[in-house]
Amino acid sequence: MVSFILDTFTVRGPNGNHPCHVTTPARASLSELKDGSWIRLFQLDVARALAAQLVLAADYLHTQGVVHGDLHLGNILLKLTPHFDQLSPERLYEKYGAPEPEPVIHLDGKPLPPGVPSHGIVPIWLGTASEKITLPEARILLTDFGESFSCSNLKELKYESRTPLVIRPPEARFEPDKPLSYASDIWTLACTIWSIIAQRPLFEGFLASEDDMTREHVDTLGMLPLEWWKKWEARGEKFTEDGKPINRNPFRSWRDRFEDSVQQPRQREGMPVLGDDERDAIFDMLRPMLAFRPEERCTTKQILESEWMVRWTLPTYEKIPKSEK
Repeated sequence: MVSFILDTFTVRGPNGNHPCHVTTPARASLSELKDGSWIRLFQLDVARALAAQLVLAADYLHTQGVVHGDLHLGNILLKLTPHFDQLSPERLYEKYGAPEPEPVIHLDGKPLPPGVPSHGIVPIWLGTASEKITLPEARILLTDFGESFSCSNLKELKYESRTPLVIRPPEARFEPDKPLSYASDIWTLACTIWSIIAQRPLFEGFLASEDDMTREHVDTLGMLPLEWWKKWEARGEKFTEDGKPINRNPFRSWRDRFEDSVQQPRQREGMPVLGDDERDAIFDMLRPMLAFRPEERCTTKQILESEWMVRWTLPTYEKIPKSEK
């Protein structure tokens, strides 16, 4: 479930030397699959299996002393289908389309400078709409370790999170002098699991600021720890001093978000919804993962022992034929 380096080489060209890594090939990211869909949903069994694998992969990294540092749908890929590497070039092009050369041109019509190729090739699309992914296809590869670090290596400690703002853990803003830890992965892991089962992300913000995202956090999870609350200068614009929203519509609570992001879209599309028992189990698992204080968040081991993992997601993942894992 974790990509690894198969080979390395260096490209020496007119624009310099470029070190390259050959990694495990894969299909498309979960983000791209949702972008390729009108309804932006995974089938329920697929969502469960994806979530199970993501927690298993994160647990493996944490066991090895590594914080991923950038967990989100764009860094989770679907593995290739089992017999993909047996396709001939002709069959590959027949199934997925032949390479499409696109001319590289100067916008002002001038000749291309030395070192610029005359054509580029449009990347092949091996994905499909998210709702069309089947359970046997729901095998993940966790990638992009550019922000990863070791908690045990003092020289590698990180204080700045480069995770997208909508899923960035709040301690990155309110405790900038403390190093990030495994708990930062737990926050983004919770946000990513929500995005796997839901149509929309848990915290939303288009071109959002830090204040916008903190408002989303308080709307959803309640008041910040007191010292953070006092430090947040914009709190009075939307909240009373005791954390109540001020005459604001829409105000979307945790349960509101679950209904309008998970249940209602699935009902509209005629897809199965989550039963009350499973919904409550998801809540029981996600809320400790989203504790504001990083030291109060659960660990990957505790997540794997949660009711939702034990009763719903891990058993669904185990239904994938072992020959295809």
